[in-house]
Amino acid sequence: MPTSIITTDDLREFKLELLDDIKELLTHHTNSSLKKYLKSAEVMELLKISPGTLLNLRVNGTLPYTKIGGIIYFAAEEIQKVMSENQIHHNYE
Repeated sequence: MPTSIITTDDLREFKLELLDDIKELLTHHTNSSLKKYLKSAEVMELLKISPGTLLNLRVNGTLPYTKIGGIIYFAAEEIQKVMSENQIHHNYE
């Protein structure tokens, strides 16, 4: 089996490439999760719900929203809050 010698320069180059990849992943993840407000279509896609279900969540006050110029916005933080508050834990004993 042939052996290959890894030099300090090889390790340094690998380290720099790895750091660049990690930075790119973190930047992509951070940018996608920093969105503060979501439009209706984004909320429906996120929660995998229909337009009617989203309307019901708005009308019954489950999901607070803001309407500006005919466009409805939902705060991503509020969606997370509603999801956390309605989380169900089963105790199987």
